[in-house]
Amino acid sequence: MEKGISSLLAVLKRRALPALVTFTAVIGGAFAYLTVTPRLYEASARLIQDDRRVSVSELGRDLTQVSSGTPGGPSPLANQAELVKSQRVLEQAMAIASAKSTSKITSVELKKGLGVKIVPATNILELSYKSKDPELAAQLLNAVSQAMIEENTKTISSEATKVREFLESSEIPNARKRLATAERNESQYRYTSGIISFEAQSKSAVDSLATLEDQERSLTAQLQEAKGRDASLRQITDAKSLDKAYASVRGGQDEQLKTLRAKLTELNTKLIEARLRLTEDHPTVIALLEQRDQVNKLYTKQLVRVSPASSLVATNSVAGDEISQDLTSKFLANETERSAIENKLKTVKAQRNQLQIRLAKLPIQQQPLIALTREREDATASLKSLQSKLEEARITEAQKVSNLRLIEAAKAPTIASSPKRSAVLALATVFGTVLGTGVMLLLEVMDNTLKDASEAEELLSLPLLGVLPRLPAKTLVLEPADRFLDDISLVEPYRMLLKTLEFRSSDKVQIIVVSSALSGEGKSIVASHLAAISAMLSRRTLIIDADLRRPMQHTLFNLAQTPGITDVIEKRRTLNQAVQPTDVENLHVLTGGEFHGRPSQLLESPAMKSLVAEAAVIYDVVIIDTAPISACADAATLARQSDGIMLVTRPNITIKEVLQRAVSELENNQIPVLGVVVNGMTEQTEKYFRYPVDGYRPVGGRSPKRLTAVKGGRKNYNNG
Repeated sequence: MEKGISSLLAVLKRRALPALVTFTAVIGGAFAYLTVTPRLYEASARLIQDDRRVSVSELGRDLTQVSSGTPGGPSPLANQAELVKSQRVLEQAMAIASAKSTSKITSVELKKGLGVKIVPATNILELSYKSKDPELAAQLLNAVSQAMIEENTKTISSEATKVREFLESSEIPNARKRLATAERNESQYRYTSGIISFEAQSKSAVDSLATLEDQERSLTAQLQEAKGRDASLRQITDAKSLDKAYASVRGGQDEQLKTLRAKLTELNTKLIEARLRLTEDHPTVIALLEQRDQVNKLYTKQLVRVSPASSLVATNSVAGDEISQDLTSKFLANETERSAIENKLKTVKAQRNQLQIRLAKLPIQQQPLIALTREREDATASLKSLQSKLEEARITEAQKVSNLRLIEAAKAPTIASSPKRSAVLALATVFGTVLGTGVMLLLEVMDNTLKDASEAEELLSLPLLGVLPRLPAKTLVLEPADRFLDDISLVEPYRMLLKTLEFRSSDKVQIIVVSSALSGEGKSIVASHLAAISAMLSRRTLIIDADLRRPMQHTLFNLAQTPGITDVIEKRRTLNQAVQPTDVENLHVLTGGEFHGRPSQLLESPAMKSLVAEAAVIYDVVIIDTAPISACADAATLARQSDGIMLVTRPNITIKEVLQRAVSELENNQIPVLGVVVNGMTEQTEKYFRYPVDGYRPVGGRSPKRLTAVKGGRKNYNNG
């Protein structure tokens, strides 16, 4: 975790400048945008498509009713949102606004700046308009709102007008014709069928049938009674008994009985007459019957008076003409009554049968009447409904109602809506940070060079011999040498490098080839300063500048380029004659000499091997500066004549792939590699070698010129 954080911090430090430049550019662009962009003021208004029924008429409420819309289909509120930006509404709004403002703006400009939004889960439209003039923005938005309401009102009124015209011209006249036809058909059928009121006629017929049935039962009983009397009278008149005849005669001669018989005859006559006119239940008939019964009782009682003791004279056994006439009269009266009852019973039965037939036919006759009545009622209801709709259409047309209502009028804004300074700066900050981070990461990803010492050690799986500081410009050239040798923060890393070379090898390391994967990694400077430290530690040291393509050691020590290595190899001079002393005691330099057209031929020659062998005899330490490994095979050739090759790397210069390939070639060719040196580091070396040196005085009494590494005043170097 700590390693990851430290790596991240290292990346931040390496790429801080481009990231900061990117961030600053974005923030600067934001400020420029805020400066250049004009300030706009946004006014807003709200309209609601009210689903409340605002009309006094049913049709008006239907026309103003907001439909819910089918799921996934068109929405009434969305239609209104599109209507806001229609040319008709905008032109009407411009006409309204022109009466209140002198500002000239076209409908195209109004449409471009007009915003419409549906508030979620509501029937509310939110209108907005941006302008440099806040008063103008509010006026235009209120004009648009008024135009929308007027347009909605006009649409509803137009629909009502269409409904009224349609009803007046077509539907109502047709409905009246249908009603007249239905009424005429119903009346004609009632006339032909005789049905005035089915319910009343049915009830009357049922009641009459019940009465006739009661009469039939009563007459049947009366008929049975009359037949019984008839049989009795027949039997009495046919009687041949003398006693009875006698008694009958005596009874016929009695004055009282005559009177009673006359009375009975009179009552029977009246009863017969009454029965012919009236029913048996009639009070007159009942009264006559009661009177007759009383007279009969009295007559019977009087007969008892005149009858002999041995037998009672029957009333029908009275002898004499008068008695016979009386009996005959009774017989005739009874026969008349029976005949009348039979005739009346036949009449009642006939009436009952006719009434039953009529009752059976009534439902059949009623069916067509029901259909005709229903047709007439439907036509009446339809005409009534259409007349009601016509009145509603007239009311709605005159009402001028609308289901759009202004719930929030636009007011002139006091604060500019755009550009929003805080939002722009916040967005610029976020975008600048993201972009800066992206640039930093992109540069880091694109940069395939080494970054630090640990990365070099992990990449190559080779021992890390040392981490060397970035040298100040004035210490690059070792003349005078004390500018470098008196600075402890610069000397100690090279001294540790030298000791590491000695301690990590079981054999004495005498001949060291110094090279690098690429040019510019500072191998020549590392070789020269390492040799200076070796000489400072009282070791006879020789630097051989074997980089015949770009020799640098004579420049670093401020020496003449000739004589040099070419003179020794070509036998023009001996080694002792060709080497040049330096300002550092015990340190000699064999420069590259004159340029040769075939440097590889010289370095591969036996004379070169003899030169290295002779140098090893004369000097304690021989350091050979060679060309980069990626440039030629000089380093590999000379490394076989040495104790090993030391590779110099430099952060942000050494390319990982090139370094890996170079090391792989050395290992495949079985060339000993002593290790890797990381050159040009600043923070790590200062961290380990910055310590107080108060009281330190070098030999000779001179104070050190540099006690700590100086961060300022240094410059990068690309010399190899």
